[in-house]
Amino acid sequence: MTTLKKPDLRPGNPHFSSGPCSKRPGWSLTALQDAALGRSHRAKIGKNKLKLAIDLTREVLNVPADYRIGIVPASDTGAVEMALWSLLGARGVDMVAWESFGSGWVSDVVKELKLQDVRKFTADYGLLPDFSKVDFDRDVVFTWNGTTSGVRVPNADFIPAERKGLTICDATSSAFAQDMDFSKLDVVTFSWQKVLGGEGAHGMLILSPRAVERLESYDPAWPLPKIFRMTKGGKLIEGIFTGETINTPSMLCVEDYIDALTWSKSIGGLKALFARADANAQVIHDFVAQNDWIANLAADPATRSNTSVCLKIVDAQVAALDASGQADFAKAVVALLEKEGVAFDIGAYRDAPSGLRIWAGATIETADMQALMPWLSWAFETQKAALSQAAA
Repeated sequence: MTTLKKPDLRPGNPHFSSGPCSKRPGWSLTALQDAALGRSHRAKIGKNKLKLAIDLTREVLNVPADYRIGIVPASDTGAVEMALWSLLGARGVDMVAWESFGSGWVSDVVKELKLQDVRKFTADYGLLPDFSKVDFDRDVVFTWNGTTSGVRVPNADFIPAERKGLTICDATSSAFAQDMDFSKLDVVTFSWQKVLGGEGAHGMLILSPRAVERLESYDPAWPLPKIFRMTKGGKLIEGIFTGETINTPSMLCVEDYIDALTWSKSIGGLKALFARADANAQVIHDFVAQNDWIANLAADPATRSNTSVCLKIVDAQVAALDASGQADFAKAVVALLEKEGVAFDIGAYRDAPSGLRIWAGATIETADMQALMPWLSWAFETQKAALSQAAA
């Protein structure tokens, strides 16, 4: 294999995974020394910690005062499923999907809930569906930022202020990184391990007053597991939204989330988080513009994610390979970068087109992103040389 000169500078932090994502700059285990370990989450100290996590979420994320915020089981997946199983069925639903996780919600609604009045609006990886055809007098389920495609909605202008249906938004890769208009959103879900680099297994569920009204006035036709139940006797179980979680949370993870929120406040809050993610993503976009062997999977620049940036290898020699060969080439590039210790876990999602997926969220330092770019070129050129030698 041809040996190419390696770049001189290495990223100080090689963690560019799209989930769990990199910890905040300067993080260490000592940040968790005040965790309520060995204590009941139902004791005063546990409830206070959970309440603090909820209060800081509201403060940093600018959640309206009349919206409920709850900590729920099973990460973002659990939060979305709670919403789908508890709220849908009262009226027709429009399902909008353009990547793996959104497609999963479509499948759940059609195959598991078996709702009859469902319309599906889908698009291939790299594109957005036509939202102008969506009817917001029906319930609408969509993902704000497609983690596996790197395609996001640019804003909430497509959602009418006056609507009869509920908008249910999976925001796991956009919360704390992209400006979401809560007045247009009735249900928002996300997980701790994305933009703020927290630990997994805990989800966040944010409900508008309209969503609460639906919960209190509508009984689904199907039985609900205990961990999905948010009402009792036709009334919202308020404790879920004040720190009385449905099942036992990890108090160590709670402390870590509190630490991430506290860090967010210390750097300037939501606008500072947006700016960090934007700066990191711009480094990648600039690199792509300067190199003809790689391209952004998102076709429209206005829809390109500033967190899960998905890239495809478009070099002619690589593109001439069959799909399996292209996937093997991309995996080899990823393996080279991991072997060098400069980038971990940046391969495309298993259901997505082959390529790279680089996390650019707020916990990444821009200097590390800048240091990574020459390594992408090195890994590509190294693997292309190997491809040429194998073909000779």
